[in-house]
Amino acid sequence: MKRKIVEIDAEKCNGCGLCAKACHEGAIAMVDGKARLVKDDYCDGMGDCLPACPTGAITITEREAAAYDEKAVAQRKAESQAKPAAVPHICPGKMARMITRETEDSTPQLGTPTPTLTSQLRQWPVQIKLVPVKAPWFDGAKLLVAADCTAYAYANFHQELMRGRITIIGCPKLDEGDYTEKLTAILTQNEIKELVIVRMEVPCCGGLERAATNALKASGKFIPWRVVTVAIDGHIID
Repeated sequence: MKRKIVEIDAEKCNGCGLCAKACHEGAIAMVDGKARLVKDDYCDGMGDCLPACPTGAITITEREAAAYDEKAVAQRKAESQAKPAAVPHICPGKMARMITRETEDSTPQLGTPTPTLTSQLRQWPVQIKLVPVKAPWFDGAKLLVAADCTAYAYANFHQELMRGRITIIGCPKLDEGDYTEKLTAILTQNEIKELVIVRMEVPCCGGLERAATNALKASGKFIPWRVVTVAIDGHIID
């Protein structure tokens, strides 16, 4: 039969698992870090999972599919409750990891001058949500769009990535909404010379890269750009 049913775009899915939690029928499960529709007859097509998805990876489509089977869903729930509690899905970006480093002899006092290192921040504010769309420091600028975690993970972030660039930051996992519209406006209304996108290796950080590249396309401008990916242990991934 032809009916409404959810469709999941694997490219847009960031592996957060929120849709699986929102699905009351258990029709969605996390497989290899991506949301998957377990079985057609488990999905009632109501779309309770849609508002939970932060990347818009889930839509309602109409196609040939098995009829929604309420009895099968009830049996699945009963079997699930009878089984020992499964290990909850953990978003790769939230997985706790210990990074071993050489121990420093002492912790420097806050505000102690470090002659060899100076801040390369050239404007304020820095949050994508807070920066104005049009600003004098954007014109003729080399723009760095960075996930905020990257500055903590990559030790030489200021000297190698921020130097000579205007830096704006955000977190696609925690910030509400999408950056595409704001970034499109910035690229459209200012003369940006270069775009560098810095993200972490975790899947949810793909939202920042996607927003920036979509904004570049939407601006209609030819601007040299590249993506720099930082590993959780702090090295640059080629």
